[in-house]
Order: sequence, then structure tokens, then C-alpha cells
Amino acid sequence: MTATGPITPECSSPLADHSHIHMAHGGGGTLMHRLIEEVFLSKLTSTPATDQHDAAIVNANGARLAFTTDSYVVQPLFFPGGCIGSLAIHGTVNDLAMSGARPMVLSVGFILEEGFAIEKLNRIVDSMALAAKDAGVQIVTGDTKVVDKGKGDGVYINTAGIGVIEHKLDIAPKSVRPGDVIIVNGDIGRHGIAIMAQREGLEFETTIESDSASVTASVQKLLDAGIDVHCMRDLTRGGLASAVNEIASAAGVKIELDEQAIPVREDVQSACEILGFDPLCVACEGRFISFIPEREAEAALGCLHADPGSERARIIGSVSVTKMPLVTLKTRIGTSRIVDMLSGEQLPRIC
Repeated sequence: MTATGPITPECSSPLADHSHIHMAHGGGGTLMHRLIEEVFLSKLTSTPATDQHDAAIVNANGARLAFTTDSYVVQPLFFPGGCIGSLAIHGTVNDLAMSGARPMVLSVGFILEEGFAIEKLNRIVDSMALAAKDAGVQIVTGDTKVVDKGKGDGVYINTAGIGVIEHKLDIAPKSVRPGDVIIVNGDIGRHGIAIMAQREGLEFETTIESDSASVTASVQKLLDAGIDVHCMRDLTRGGLASAVNEIASAAGVKIELDEQAIPVREDVQSACEILGFDPLCVACEGRFISFIPEREAEAALGCLHADPGSERARIIGSVSVTKMPLVTLKTRIGTSRIVDMLSGEQLPRIC
């Protein structure tokens, strides 16, 4: 590989490879869940499907560690508010944060298509370095492979991360209890709409930028304040709708959302109406929900509002007892409807 030319074959780096069999739930549709549970979970791990979370929790000589991996295949590679590089870092540190871990180290694997421009690769790697620095993590190992031209879509990135859990909370769907409130740390839907607008050449009155960002600082504020966090989930593939359905199913509870309280920017709402999308199902990359006992809700909001990335955090719903898992939405006109998990991929190739 030269410093200025395109990627050519046979330039794989000898950096270490890493494997990972915990199937983190990154949201998405029912078909993806069937694939994960019927093909991967049944053959590669003994962890029950109901115990799946954004990261695996591993005990190592008395220390509690979180371990996660994810792959990124977004198109376009560059979009308003970020690129595939920063997205890969944000997605992985956020998965660790959702398990209550402080992200520590990451690995990075690149699959490059022959002929991919070095200038673009430099932009991607620079964005990763900056995102990692901002998130307080180090990239300590990685791997590079090159595939034939026409078989790699430019670049794919895989990241894996390890974080340390410094508290005694059991942050997981099974810890959700009736009486909990649900807090979202900001407006939803921007990432998916930003990707779609860029991909399809759509123009709106304002440029909609992705919400891609690390949420580790917001999560640490909650944990450092001693908030009794029961569960957290980032709103990636499948958006808010898939996240709450996954948790309701795992916890065996009813989740009631309030449409009036869910923050959706006006430009995102307008774009969804034009494109025929439900904002509840559109992916975010810097948004998460937390399940908090009602008695600690105001303290939790105070912590989040103190962080620049979560200043618009608000309560959007509550948890109650039910005979079977269910998610409902109180609409703006006062009626109630069932919120289902997205049945397919509404916006393909968004992360």
C-alpha cells in the first residue's frame, strides 16, 4: 500500500484477530431476531435468548467486565454528522455503556475493497481516532483484509470492546420492574433520516444531521450519582419501538409510552411523514432509554440534563404489570394503540 494510491490486494496487516460468540441485541426486526435465536444462539452459545443484552458480562478474577462486538456496513460511508468510522466507535462504546460498563479498550477490523481511495480511508481513520479520544477509550489491536474489487462495497468495519463494571447493579432487561419510568436522553430518529436523505439525494429546508455520539458520559453521570438504574438500551436498528418490545418481552411487563412526551424534531417528523416512516422505528446512534424507579426519576433527569448530549432527556413512559408482554402508545389525541416490533428492515444499511 502506498501513502497516496488506492488499496491493492495482498496488503493484509498481521495484527491479531479476535472472535466473539455473544449475540448482542442491536435492535431490528423480527426476522433478524429469528435468525439470531434459531441459527446463532442455538449453535454457538448456551446463553438463553431472554438473557441477551448489548454486551456479555464476564467475571475475570473478581472483576466484572463487559465484552461486545459489532460490524458496520453503512451506505453512504460519509453522512451529515459523521461517517462509518465514528459510527463504529460510538456504536461499540454505547453497547458497553448500556451494560453499565466504563469502556476501556477496543479492537478494530477493516475489510477493504481493492481500489478504495487512501484519502477516504484516512478520513475514516481520523474520525475513529477523534471519536475514541472523546469517548475515553483506546484502540489497542486490529486487523486489515482486502477483498477483490466489486466485492466489498468500499469498506466494512468490525469493532469489539471491553469495559469494566465498577458497581454492583444488575443492569439488564430482567431487572425492569412495574413502577419504573422510562427516560430517553434526547430526540429520536435523526440518524436514520440523515442516512436516507443523503443516500437518496433528498433535500429538506434544513440539513438533518445524524445523532451519532458516545453516550458514556451521560451513563457515567447516572452511575456516579448512585441512581438505581434497572436497564438501559440504545435505540439502534429498529429504533425505540424495537428496543421497548425487546425489553417488555424479556421482563414480562407492559410498557406504556406517551407520544406527546417523545421528543421528535419537527424536521425529522416532517421527513418521516413524507417518506412514510414511523419515527418510533427509525434508528438512532446517540440515544438510549433507561428504566429508573419512579422515586429517582427527577434525580436521574438532573444528571442527564447536566450532560451536553442529554440536555433534552425526558420521561416518555412507564412500566406496569401485565399477563403477557405488551407495548402500547398513548397517542396525541388520547387514544391508545399497540406498538409492535418492526417486522423487517425499514431503513437498510444504516449502521
